[in-house]
Amino acid sequence: QQSGRRYNLFLKRRLRIDKRHQSKDSIFFRDGVRRIDFVLSYVDDFNKEFEKKLERRKEFESNLQKAGLELETEDKKESEDGKIFFVKIHAPWEVLITYAEVLNIKVPIKENDIPCTVENPLDCMLFPLRLPEQVMHPEPDYFTAPFSKDKQELYLINDQSTFFSPSMRNRIVNYILTRCPYGTEEGKKKFGIKRLLNNGTYTAAYPLHDCQYWKKANDPNCDNERYTLYMEWARFLRFYKEQPLDLIRKYYGEKIGIYFAWLGFYTEMLFLAAVVGLICFLYGLFTMDENMSSKEICDPAIGGEIIMCPLCDQECEYWRLNTTCESSQYSHLFDNVATLFFAIFMGIWVTLFLEFWKRRQARLKYEWDLVDFEEEQQQLQLRPEYEAKCTQKKRNPVTQEMEPYLPLTSQAVRFCISGTTVLFWVSLIIASMIAVIVYRLAVYAAFASLMENAQSLQPISGLLTPQLATSVTASCLNFVIIMILNFFYERIAIWITDMEIPRTHMEYENRLTMKMFLFQFVNYYSSCFYVAFFKGKFVGYPGAYTYMFNRWRNEECDPAGCLIELTTQLTIVMAGKQIWGNIQEAFVPWICNWWGRRKARNNPENLYSRWEQDHDLQTFGALGLFYEYLEMVIQFGFITLFVASFPLAPLLALMNNILEIRVDSWKLTTQYRRPVAAKAHSIGVWQEILNGMAILSVVTNAFIVAFTSDMIPRLVYYYAYYENEDSPMSGYINNSLSVFQISDFPDRNKPKENPENFVICRW
Repeated sequence: QQSGRRYNLFLKRRLRIDKRHQSKDSIFFRDGVRRIDFVLSYVDDFNKEFEKKLERRKEFESNLQKAGLELETEDKKESEDGKIFFVKIHAPWEVLITYAEVLNIKVPIKENDIPCTVENPLDCMLFPLRLPEQVMHPEPDYFTAPFSKDKQELYLINDQSTFFSPSMRNRIVNYILTRCPYGTEEGKKKFGIKRLLNNGTYTAAYPLHDCQYWKKANDPNCDNERYTLYMEWARFLRFYKEQPLDLIRKYYGEKIGIYFAWLGFYTEMLFLAAVVGLICFLYGLFTMDENMSSKEICDPAIGGEIIMCPLCDQECEYWRLNTTCESSQYSHLFDNVATLFFAIFMGIWVTLFLEFWKRRQARLKYEWDLVDFEEEQQQLQLRPEYEAKCTQKKRNPVTQEMEPYLPLTSQAVRFCISGTTVLFWVSLIIASMIAVIVYRLAVYAAFASLMENAQSLQPISGLLTPQLATSVTASCLNFVIIMILNFFYERIAIWITDMEIPRTHMEYENRLTMKMFLFQFVNYYSSCFYVAFFKGKFVGYPGAYTYMFNRWRNEECDPAGCLIELTTQLTIVMAGKQIWGNIQEAFVPWICNWWGRRKARNNPENLYSRWEQDHDLQTFGALGLFYEYLEMVIQFGFITLFVASFPLAPLLALMNNILEIRVDSWKLTTQYRRPVAAKAHSIGVWQEILNGMAILSVVTNAFIVAFTSDMIPRLVYYYAYYENEDSPMSGYINNSLSVFQISDFPDRNKPKENPENFVICRW
């Protein structure tokens, strides 16, 4: 019986192999002529919704055929797991030219015959960084014009099957799919593939990759662009090479192309900032031993004789200033004269970065035929969800056409709900930040008492002060809270943006971007703002300390200053976010794909078709690029808003971005289904966000230098209060500390013990 089953399985597989004479990398119908432009998949789940889903599919596919598309269905018996049906879609020439005119797609009319006279004198030096010409420029440069069915003789139509690129074809088919009706339910007309995916009628809808990424296809008609992108762009060993932006744009569309253009330009500009930041850090490192403040703190005759007031009430003891010797030396790495120079430099750098990017963007806009894209966007990208939910119509005063619209009262109610929700979540972040501050205040006394009494901590007590221990643990706790809040808010932001029913795709993305960025801004930067501008500023003084909620005594800065704590906070949050982000981006989709393909690896090659391979990949999603921008803009904030406290931040960002480009390209090429091509003429609302952050960074860095660092007090002492002309900074530490009579301590603040009978303490 077992041998009989094996024989039947063999016959079944043999039948499938014989039936499918095409290569497993085939991107054509069974006739080998018609190209597969899109694939829909579904599963027959026999539940109470089965009949309804079957009816929807039948109606939807019938309407697709009425629109001119050609369909070919692969039975579930042909699939690798025997459960999934695949509907392959082909757009014939008549459909392509009809919708190319509707979408105002620009096509070639003549090859560009203007010679390129610009020569870079550094080309010979930059040759190792260059990619082959056929990779950088996969097709000639053309003069183009919007397509018109009535003027086909004007265009360079050499072959109808290749005249429209695969990315243009999948964009046209996706346009039809998002607007194709599938019936009437509850008295409302229903349409669009997105709704069918949401209600489970179809499980996936995607265009196909043109081949496997690790080898070329056997089909001579295949361009093998995915293979080229992987070999020349998506491998980490190519990190030093330029990006093939024209090929990225041709394969994935302008929207993804312009993201990688911006990311590459940002990374190039970071190189200069990283070099200057490293020089400033090395200056602090080499002058550490010459720092007079650290010398006086570490000197047993000066710092060893200065008795400091207790750091907490009753439990903490008096302590000598020289116990903070090591932390004061390390604070000089970031709090020195070079800090001021670097803050000024970064203010200039951020301006140059934004202005030079505008030039680069304008050049891409011209080269990629996106100059008049704004009008296209407004006219053509009306969201299907908007058309479906806005049943009322009114005449457009400009076009004189009837258009759907959302009544003003409905808009007002939706915006009120949206604003209230955003305000609630921002308040939740502030509440969580206050909770972290309470944690800092509550555990500070415990750390101070523990470190004074624990003999095992004596070897590191000079470096690990109670303030630093509290700051490190609070920063880690804050990072965990940030990640948890992010997880929930991402879903809330999408829900409330959907509820607002934005009119166009651009409007939808802009609204979602502003909500997400506002939340992320408060979430990531609030703790840094607290350490930079509030911590240690409202402490009071011995005998009259200030308390939070009349219970916890406000915490003081580290004796070496708050700047070293800001550096710690910035390093933990920034580095933690980058490490966690790369793990999420690279390992999670790889593990999911590996697990999903574990059965298919044992099958004969002919049984695992191109559409099944792509089906088993992860979905990039409409918001995939949004999260990439968000990640980089948050990083941009870290290296501009607080860079005066951490000159190595641009270097960390540079190393992360070199990895980020290759991780993003690798996952897009190997781990995700091919995204639907989309057009974009700029980075959108992110440009305005970057401009706002650039202005804010000038203010924050000026405030850090003025209030958080000891730069101003030192300069005032150097020029106005010095006591020794040969060494103007000697005596600064003694001058900067006030004197308090211990006998004036109230019982609430007075330490339980004073074994050495100190009379005064400093603060």
